[in-house]
Amino acid sequence: MRSFKSLNNLVGWLVFAIAAATYFLTLEPTASFWDCGEFIACSYKLLVPHPPGAPTFLLLGRMMSLLAFGDVTKVAVLINALSGLSSAFTVLFLFWIITRMARKLVLRGDAATNNLAAESVEPSGSQTLLILSAGVVGALAFAFSDSFWFNAVEGEVYAMSALCTAAVVWIMLKWEAHASEADSDKWLILIAYVIGLSIGVHLLNLLTLPALGFIYYYRRTANPTTKGGIIVLVVSMVIVASIMVGIIPGLPTLAGAFEVFFVNTIGLPFNSGLILFLVLFAGLIYFGFRQSFKHRSQLLNTAMLCFVFILIGYSSYLIVPIRSSFKPTINENDPEDVLSFVSYLKREQYGSRPLLYGPHLFSQPDHYEEGSPRYARDLKTGTYKEILPRQQEAGYPDGDKMLLPRIYNYEPDQVANYKKWVDIQDGVKPSMGQNLGFMFRYQMGHMFWRYFMWNYVGRESDIQQAGVVTPFSPGAANLPPRIGESPAHNNFLALPLILGLIGLYFQSRRNSKDAWVTGLLFLMTGLAIVFYLNQPPREPRERDYTFTGATFAFAIWIGLGVLGVAELLRKVVKADGLRAGLALAAGLLVPGIMVAQGWDDHNRSDRYNSVDSAKNLLNSCAPNAILFTNGDNDTFPLWYAQEVEGIRTDVRVAVLSYLNTDWYIAQMKRRSYKSAPFPISMGEDRYAQGTNDMLPFAANPSVQSVNLKEFIQLVSNNNPLLQVQYQEGGPGMMSFPTPNFYLPIDTAAVKKLGIIPKGREKQLVSRMEWSMGKRAIEKKNLVILDMIATNNWERPIYFSSTVNPGDYMNLQPYFQLEGMAYRLLPLKDPNYDPRSGDEGYVEKDITYQHLLKDFQYRGLQDPTIFYDENHLRFPANYRDKFARLANAYLAEGNVAKAREVAVKALELMPDNTIPYDYYSPQLVPALVAGGEKKRADEILDTMTRRSEQMLAYYSTKPDASLFEDDQRGYLLGLQSVYQAAERSGDAARSTKARGLMEQFYPR
Repeated sequence: MRSFKSLNNLVGWLVFAIAAATYFLTLEPTASFWDCGEFIACSYKLLVPHPPGAPTFLLLGRMMSLLAFGDVTKVAVLINALSGLSSAFTVLFLFWIITRMARKLVLRGDAATNNLAAESVEPSGSQTLLILSAGVVGALAFAFSDSFWFNAVEGEVYAMSALCTAAVVWIMLKWEAHASEADSDKWLILIAYVIGLSIGVHLLNLLTLPALGFIYYYRRTANPTTKGGIIVLVVSMVIVASIMVGIIPGLPTLAGAFEVFFVNTIGLPFNSGLILFLVLFAGLIYFGFRQSFKHRSQLLNTAMLCFVFILIGYSSYLIVPIRSSFKPTINENDPEDVLSFVSYLKREQYGSRPLLYGPHLFSQPDHYEEGSPRYARDLKTGTYKEILPRQQEAGYPDGDKMLLPRIYNYEPDQVANYKKWVDIQDGVKPSMGQNLGFMFRYQMGHMFWRYFMWNYVGRESDIQQAGVVTPFSPGAANLPPRIGESPAHNNFLALPLILGLIGLYFQSRRNSKDAWVTGLLFLMTGLAIVFYLNQPPREPRERDYTFTGATFAFAIWIGLGVLGVAELLRKVVKADGLRAGLALAAGLLVPGIMVAQGWDDHNRSDRYNSVDSAKNLLNSCAPNAILFTNGDNDTFPLWYAQEVEGIRTDVRVAVLSYLNTDWYIAQMKRRSYKSAPFPISMGEDRYAQGTNDMLPFAANPSVQSVNLKEFIQLVSNNNPLLQVQYQEGGPGMMSFPTPNFYLPIDTAAVKKLGIIPKGREKQLVSRMEWSMGKRAIEKKNLVILDMIATNNWERPIYFSSTVNPGDYMNLQPYFQLEGMAYRLLPLKDPNYDPRSGDEGYVEKDITYQHLLKDFQYRGLQDPTIFYDENHLRFPANYRDKFARLANAYLAEGNVAKAREVAVKALELMPDNTIPYDYYSPQLVPALVAGGEKKRADEILDTMTRRSEQMLAYYSTKPDASLFEDDQRGYLLGLQSVYQAAERSGDAARSTKARGLMEQFYPR
């Protein structure tokens, strides 16, 4: 018979194989939405992603990408596979963690009888089956949990972060088993190295340290006390803080201070201070080791080794300034020297949130304090020049500050969201009770426990803010199809939760020390993160991926629950082997129901929507174009397409929010692959941080309108005519005297460029006129205005059709729709109506060619593929363009073309794959005119029925206010049905839609 050790290894690797096969079979074949496109692109070419970066992930991703052997279409799936492998290894380590803890529980009596440690006793056959059963059930339950599975099949950092967490816990348990051996400290040093590496992935791993501290304390202390436990907790938290503050940003900050002092004060060349700091730091490390040898201190020597190995792992961050110094195409924040690197590590661009003490929601600043000095290299003087003015940090009176400010976010739209959770009054300081109420109800209840229940009880749907499905929830047949029939509607009958609670109770009764360690791991990777994040009441997407550490800890109890079930069976089943077998069979129901429920909504094996949308947007642009986009989902897939697959590298993608920074503008003024630099006339000093960040409106009644070229020239020269002062004796700010701008057009030159489509010649204007409004002109607007004035129409300028209309600067009368983007041209659409919501003139020939001939729509016709809420937004954008093209043909009387476009839209995106949305009824006029009345009626009836079902459902929900966006979407859908029915003369359907709007809108 095999020994327990060999069986433990064999079954562990079998569990690993099951997990790996699951993830590889459900792996996304390309870059997913959100940060995945950025991480895959940056891994492939070792570029610099958003702060604080993830260099360990990037290095390993780069190694995986080499296995593509030149086939760039395989790069994404290989880097996604890195997450799958990381997740499978996490499951493997979890299996061994559970079997280690289970062995101590099962063999506790035998070990005590023989006065031996549990690991010294060889379990019997039935005991082995029971221990391994616990490991299998717990590990597979975590493997199939919602949040972890989601992370496992895409190229993001959270899967590898979970691996680091599992690895350090497993290594610590290995140390515990070998703590009496002379060289046992090697395991602690290995933990330090893994922690150092994990810094280059994500900081979540650091939160395991308190739990590891208690494992160390219990193993080294014969009689643990409460006082000793408190000391361990404090020391552990000090170590966490020392790494998070002292090592990660602290050492580079200190090096930066050395650099500025020795360069600016002593007069040494650049990098001299950095080199001197490194020499001094190395000397201090040497001194520490000398002291450990001199005093023969094993504790000091081990501590020094751990410190050094943390630094070795942390050294992966050196690739950030190294790669940044080569000016790569993606170089966020440009952290090429130690000073900018510190800012990058501290994530200064994202601001901060109050944690223990700070202002509340309605606090009013009564003064402003200068922030820390920021420096940039001045190559002319060979010194670091301080960037002026310094950032102003708002200061608040003591009466406007409070302990635990949970209700703090002052953004106007957030006030209403706070009111959904606590009864606050406008302008009235929230009480401590209200702050705590918000923390417990929203931050802990909605943003942690809801996510936890998603994983181990059930999830209502993929709709943001979706609730929990319990065994007592209405059945799928009693829910609207959008929820009840959604693949994301998963009901685990609470079996994983129940089994985990059994395991928690069993471990607490049999081994309270291990139960406390597991519980502390759960608290630190769950509720402690909630407290630290201090989340506002509205997030752009669900944040469940942050808390996989807590679901990992609970999975330990799910596994140990098998032992609890076996114990419950002891009174009725006497045979040990049979009892273990029955416990295993019962336990396997948990991962069984989880994988059965979760497979369809976690299977991304045929999803190409994100990258296809990126390629289609790029291919909407003319050669050598400039394309303005939003961030995240609107940009990161584009970066992937260009950097990895080399798609349309002549198009320069410009992220509008980044254009408010000088480092990004500097990048745009450099060549990138086939793309020429931005046509910007102003010098770098006019775009430098602190200069022209915002130009306020300062009305001058004598100025009715301003010539754009002259305005840019005045700003470029820092002309006093545009300067205003808001503080007596303060520096002047550039402003604009009127919202009305105009740009003279050299019509002869424009005609020679050949950019005027056939049929629009008469729409060419000699002078473009538009209003910027009275809101301040941000730096990004100034950059765009500069390019419009300087470009002379030689280079195509486009705005993505998904850009916020507020960023169009009221230029829509001069927009031309080409595929998925709007091109800016000196052609004014005489039929433009801002009330219609339609942006720009539809260039039919180009848009027809793109939509019906050039674009890819892979998988959008396959009803077996699950598209969640995020993935449905981009097909809706396609439908909008199809509808606009069809209606443009209809308006000119070309019914055949209108019908062709409308029918093609339905074929490419059928309702059973991409459910009808707001834009679908806009196809109805073309369908009716083309003799497709049956199809048109089906769209209107389906939309009406679904909207009525969902609005009626929400009207019964006590938390309906959380779903305002979704309800608004269905009301807008009814409005679209009403308008389409009115236009096609269908009085019955328009009346019904109008009646439903009147019924549900007041609610």
